[in-house]
Amino acid sequence: MSVSITSSAQFEKILSSSSVVIVDFYADWCSPCKAIYPTYQSLAIKYTRPNKITFVKVNVETSPEISQRYGVTAMPTFMLFKSGSVTKTIRGADPRQLTNAVETAVAQAGPAAPMYSSVGRTLGDTSRPKTTPASPFIKLGSVDTIIRFFALYFITLFAIDSYGAGERSSFNVNTALKRSVHSSGIRPARVGTQAGKKLGTIADLGGS
Repeated sequence: MSVSITSSAQFEKILSSSSVVIVDFYADWCSPCKAIYPTYQSLAIKYTRPNKITFVKVNVETSPEISQRYGVTAMPTFMLFKSGSVTKTIRGADPRQLTNAVETAVAQAGPAAPMYSSVGRTLGDTSRPKTTPASPFIKLGSVDTIIRFFALYFITLFAIDSYGAGERSSFNVNTALKRSVHSSGIRPARVGTQAGKKLGTIADLGGS
């Protein structure tokens, strides 16, 4: 979209902040100005780039100091600025000449910078950064331990011989280990100094 100039300070600010500026000097009573306005506005919509390419409109009656400074004597008059200096002047409502001049200025301004960018990726890159899945709150080993605990708890709770039931249960890790060792043919080492002697409780030690 084009910018309507209301003061010389505003005009100078745009000239200093934008690389390319296309100015339309017009008057409200000018019929040719109205006739070419749709062409100028469509070019502004298509090529405007913030701080790069700016389209402005200067009313010669409300801003006479600007039009006089650049010697505007007929309307419409189009002026193309680059880095604050006039590079081309077009007098009259010639849509083709205006379009060619604007497209040339746009080409000289260079391509637009990418809107979004990041380190290692560019706009349009379909690759996605690798992500490491978060670890679950409870690991598999922890779940297995919890299952064994509750299974042994309920088995011993309702069994007459709680100790024996717990020893024989398939959820007993010691029982599972013995089965694994027996199936592999490896003979486990004996624990203790005397073969066949079982570990007792504190009460057993007191009675011996």
